[in-house]
Amino acid sequence: MNKENIVILGGGIAGMTAASKLLQLGYTPILVEESDHLGGHVAEWHKLFPDMTPAQEIVQRLAEEVSAANIFLSTRVLFINRLNDIYIVMLDNGVSIQAQAVLIATGFQLFDAAKKEEYGYGIYNQVMTNRDLERWFTTGEDPRLDGRDIRKVGFVHCVGSRDIKAGNSQCSKVCCVTAIKQAIEMKEKYPDAQIWCFYMDLRLFGKKYEDFYINAQRDYGIHFIRGRVSEVSEAIDGRVIVKAEDTLSGKPVKVTLDLLVLMSGMICNARINPIASSLGVDVDSDGFLRSKDNISNIVSSGRKGLFFAGACTGTKTVPETIAEAHAAALDIHLYLQSGK
Repeated sequence: MNKENIVILGGGIAGMTAASKLLQLGYTPILVEESDHLGGHVAEWHKLFPDMTPAQEIVQRLAEEVSAANIFLSTRVLFINRLNDIYIVMLDNGVSIQAQAVLIATGFQLFDAAKKEEYGYGIYNQVMTNRDLERWFTTGEDPRLDGRDIRKVGFVHCVGSRDIKAGNSQCSKVCCVTAIKQAIEMKEKYPDAQIWCFYMDLRLFGKKYEDFYINAQRDYGIHFIRGRVSEVSEAIDGRVIVKAEDTLSGKPVKVTLDLLVLMSGMICNARINPIASSLGVDVDSDGFLRSKDNISNIVSSGRKGLFFAGACTGTKTVPETIAEAHAAALDIHLYLQSGK
């Protein structure tokens, strides 16, 4: 058994995967998670695209694999200092750890859709976010859907992404395919419903994503309208009125919906920035932590013994996050075996 201490900040998919691999390599990593459960954002999701795999299957399998790690839940890192080649990690439960390596896997935050007031989130009752809808898929509880006859649903892509005014010019990468996944799930629950996706550009780069999109049109009859939504208002009966322009046909579009879903994009998890800054790690132009480079050293911070994995360095899919966590675990192992 390797005796070196390895601290992993973040108990989401990245942190859990890295911890699992480090356990296989003979280490006993220390996993620190702010919330009261493991799994991060994926633990809140219903199914994962494009295979529609239940998210809980992934989370539960990883939770079993990391059960032998030292896990601190509902715990925050107060500060990290580096003394020679040792990291001193102070937790808010009073525990102090001397670690030979630290992995930052603190993930992302979702853009606050209420900041885009023109879409009516928090103003109109029948407007919700992608996260709200996933929670309803999982729990079956949401007053915006409970007992309602849902016949018309709209999805707005790129809410808080590719938006200079919102302070985020970057593509969130997963919003398009998430909207397609959620639209399919809504169609399965409400077979007679009409569903529209309002998009700027469809960016479906991943394996089987294009097939997923074609399937949504061909087998589920989901309508895709290229054009940014210009106005959302509320009808007398509580439904929402959406105005947009179909830029492919050059015609205006106006639909009255029973539900409007806003696809909030990924933004950086700024809560980690003070700690990263104290360790000499900068943020990139998109606000995410800056890797040594964006090609072959994404999991490297450029600092000895300090590594990254997952969406702390940029928007990532679940497969990308898992692959990076594998790479980070191996890099940590090689770093420690080399004698630093």
